[in-house]
Amino acid sequence: MAKQLDPYEMAVAQLKKAASVLGLSDEIIEILAVPERVIQVKIPMKMDNGKTKVFIGWRSQHNSALGPYKGGIRYHPNVTMSEVMALSMWMTWKCALLELPYGGGKGGVKVDPKKLSRRELEDLSRKYFAALSRFVGIDWDIPAPDVYTDPQVMAWYVDEYINIIRKMEFGVVTAKPDILWGLKARVISTGYGVAVVAREAAKKILGGLEGRTIAIQGFGNVGSFAAKFLSEWGARVVAVSDSKGGILNNRGLNIEEVIRIKRETGAVLNYEDVEKKLTNEELLESEVDILIPAAIEGVITKDNAPRIKARIIVEGANGPLTPEADEILFKRGVFIAPDILANAGGVTMSWIEWVNNRMGGWLSEEDAMRKLDEKMMNAFVKFYNYCQRRSDVDYRTAAQALAIERVVSAMKLRGWI
Repeated sequence: MAKQLDPYEMAVAQLKKAASVLGLSDEIIEILAVPERVIQVKIPMKMDNGKTKVFIGWRSQHNSALGPYKGGIRYHPNVTMSEVMALSMWMTWKCALLELPYGGGKGGVKVDPKKLSRRELEDLSRKYFAALSRFVGIDWDIPAPDVYTDPQVMAWYVDEYINIIRKMEFGVVTAKPDILWGLKARVISTGYGVAVVAREAAKKILGGLEGRTIAIQGFGNVGSFAAKFLSEWGARVVAVSDSKGGILNNRGLNIEEVIRIKRETGAVLNYEDVEKKLTNEELLESEVDILIPAAIEGVITKDNAPRIKARIIVEGANGPLTPEADEILFKRGVFIAPDILANAGGVTMSWIEWVNNRMGGWLSEEDAMRKLDEKMMNAFVKFYNYCQRRSDVDYRTAAQALAIERVVSAMKLRGWI
């Protein structure tokens, strides 16, 4: 069995593939491959049982050619430095692709937050951010939530940071509670961004969104909001699923009702107006115009890629297609909006929140949503036009090449290379 690449090795391999499209030198590739800084912190903490336990955390600051580092912080028992380094590189490309004034950053603590009490979780969060306080700031590195972190964790970060620097810098993190100058729109922004990319792709590939059929794997925050907006814009969402299974109705699902059922019962399977119940695997192979995998990574592989019937795939999740599936679907003519574009609504709204913090709370929620729509739409159009010029390059590589080209241009102008 071939050795599976770790996340950082995978990120570097993708970088080299995109760099070959751009004709970049080995020296430039080496500069782009290595993060500018990786901070490791030790977090000794007294647990509720009186014993002291040591946790390890990291923050990878990958590239600042285009601006301050930006990216989430995750709490997970499987977090590694390699994973954090890879994610920070991918954030650099995502921010560059969306033309945000940021470089990429990512953080993580190796911990199972489900095993912590609320007091322990707060203590861990405060100590982690205190250890990072010299390396973050509104003009330097602006973290946000990620896996198993949320607005409450961001609120603890903000408070700890303010206590340390003795200055009211609420903009040091984004996706905060709205009463602490976050934006309510941040909650819906990733799903909304996925919907905008699907809408724009439908205009280019299918002639429009009205009446087009959509299947969505994953009905959490991203999938449910994508479904909500797409149905409001005239598409027919015919199939959705969560971890327990899926439902199909070719006449179209009542998405508001499916959301209610999911919220109250925990499973979309309890929605009754269906023609058929599906497995998650069956949903991926549904006879639809647009497929949105918004659950977990690696669900479309070399095995099921030949059976995918959708003409457009919009990646709501991170990495739902394997490299082999990418190649198969590209050769079959399936249009793919890759994750670094499709699910960039979250970081884009974080940018809007950050700008709003610096302006003293000037924007309304409606202003924020209009700006998000405009930013996602413009990014899609530039990506699509780039793909038209480089029709020999698969969509994921094209997206990364476009992003890397922007980063390299900034590095050259700044005299780094």
